[in-house]
Amino acid sequence: MKVASAAYPLDWHDNWLSFEEKIEAWVAGAAEAGADLLVFPEYAAMELSSLAGFDIASDPIESLIAVSEVMPESIALLQRFATRYEVHISAPTGPVERLDGKLVNRAHLLAPSGSKGYQDKLIPTPSERRGLNISAGEQTAVFETSIGKIGILICYDCEFPLIARGMIEAGAEILLVPSCTEAVAGFWRVRVGAMARALEGQCVVAHAPLVGRADWCNAAERATGSAAIYCPSDHGFSETGILDEGPLGLAGWALADVELSDIALVRRNGHVLNMEHWGEQHSPLNRIHTVALSDGVALDALASSMG
Repeated sequence: MKVASAAYPLDWHDNWLSFEEKIEAWVAGAAEAGADLLVFPEYAAMELSSLAGFDIASDPIESLIAVSEVMPESIALLQRFATRYEVHISAPTGPVERLDGKLVNRAHLLAPSGSKGYQDKLIPTPSERRGLNISAGEQTAVFETSIGKIGILICYDCEFPLIARGMIEAGAEILLVPSCTEAVAGFWRVRVGAMARALEGQCVVAHAPLVGRADWCNAAERATGSAAIYCPSDHGFSETGILDEGPLGLAGWALADVELSDIALVRRNGHVLNMEHWGEQHSPLNRIHTVALSDGVALDALASSMG
């Protein structure tokens, strides 16, 4: 299969048709390049706030509410495109109001068959908690699809290895990381996390960042990053752990061919076996000792105490 990760900018839309034409052009472009799985960034749905006008779009809380009200329509639109272009789409994430009234940051995974599922961000960042009133998701999903088993780690979530580990243990072969980071440092935190998850889980990780400026959108007025697809540095994969990546800050698709059999091979017979050896971290033989190296403490005594 071919995986496509988007470095995607927010645009102002005066009407729904403007948004529809933009998002279809992106889907069609990836499909024409042969992509089977398309990944859009975190908070890319915030461009829908422009439909409510400048005053609402520029207000961090009101813009989230406005987008949450039209998220069902945008997901229905992307579902039609998934069917029309015969692709799987990890849709732009955005705010969704739960039945309890709390807002979550939700990613939908849409299949060409018309079926769909979702993953809410499990660990909101401090700025999401303080400035946007985003609540934590409550469930972790692994999606069984015709192109493989897929998990979604929304931005900050990919910096927590046990979340990904749970998905890997549930069978995930591909992890998707939609992200939105303002600074280069933030982008690199997510990138390093995503690459580490590919290493630990011996899997493919598709990273799709928001890019560019949208001064009218207080919730995501500037973002940086580069789209990429990461892999284990092992049999059948890139020695650098990068299958493809785009230029920093520039919109476009990163594209890579992925064979599930290559993932199975490195998990079964790689140069290293991170998945198989994961549990050895918790062995009683590896209990951590706190040892004070202070004046007057003999090294042989320390060695004896650690033995």
